[in-house]
Amino acid sequence: MKNEIAIDAKNTAPKTKVSRKEKRRSRSLDVQKSRMGWLFVAPFLIGFLLIYLPMIVESIRFSFGEISIQPGGGYVLLDAGWSNYSYALSTDPQFTTTLIGSLTDLAFDVPAIVIFSLFMAVLLNQKMRGRAIFRAIFFIPVIVSTGIIESIDNANITAQNMEQMAGGGGSDLEGANSGAQILSVMDLTSLFRGMQIGAGIVEYVVSLVNNVYNIVNKSGVQMLIFLAGLQSISPAIYESCHIDGASSWETFWKITFPMISPMILVNTIYTVIDSFTSQSNRMMAYLNTLNESSSLKNADVITTAMSWMYFLVVILVLAIVAGVFSAYVFYQRKDV
Repeated sequence: MKNEIAIDAKNTAPKTKVSRKEKRRSRSLDVQKSRMGWLFVAPFLIGFLLIYLPMIVESIRFSFGEISIQPGGGYVLLDAGWSNYSYALSTDPQFTTTLIGSLTDLAFDVPAIVIFSLFMAVLLNQKMRGRAIFRAIFFIPVIVSTGIIESIDNANITAQNMEQMAGGGGSDLEGANSGAQILSVMDLTSLFRGMQIGAGIVEYVVSLVNNVYNIVNKSGVQMLIFLAGLQSISPAIYESCHIDGASSWETFWKITFPMISPMILVNTIYTVIDSFTSQSNRMMAYLNTLNESSSLKNADVITTAMSWMYFLVVILVLAIVAGVFSAYVFYQRKDV
């Protein structure tokens, strides 16, 4: 009996040693991965500390200051307190209105872009002939919109804002834009007459249809992210669902949608940032126009204060979006 106990102890002893060695190896591997991660991030951190951080501090100083031009040349930054922020919130009649308009556009555009990109990613993930060609076709607008076409669009937007601020030519531009719309509210009202559909929904659908060009242009990156997430789902899961008799609708909502939810969070945050920082955004166009204005005294520091308030609003919106979506995100656990 004692011999059997001794043999069992000998057999179990190497296993504990091996397990400890494996733990040490896994820990050392994690340390190596973390070191390599810091090594790859180091150029950005060094550039941020040496270049961007001093610029950020200087920008904050300018937002609380007032520029005084010296007779011999140069300038002196005087302390102005919260006067620049007070001017933006209480004196400037367009800042608050433009900011609310940007938030309203964001509330309408972000869901449309995310839903459209998810829908197209699901379609492009199906097995069909010419799948790579169709993927390239839907990603071409992203490449094209980063070149000369984007510069032309931004120039048109800036010209429109300057004319609206000057009080001239706004009605002609609005009439041209309204004439170029694909659908009108009256058309959809007559189409959905008798269906008990509210006017707000009709206006939302009209805005989406008339804005389909921008939605397609801003959905290319999100489509690629969704495609990567869809292709990471194991085909064995879909095979088991098919064997159990689940329909395609049930498979999408019970398997695909939960497992793609982390990508939905990533794409939503990316779309919010892209919409807020786009040159076609109302607030960005207004800040650029105001910064180039020569009629406003201390336009530089006032625009800097407005930009920081706009930045805080962006951070607040991102925090709300991340907090709400994180409660419904499903993360697949993998046993190591």
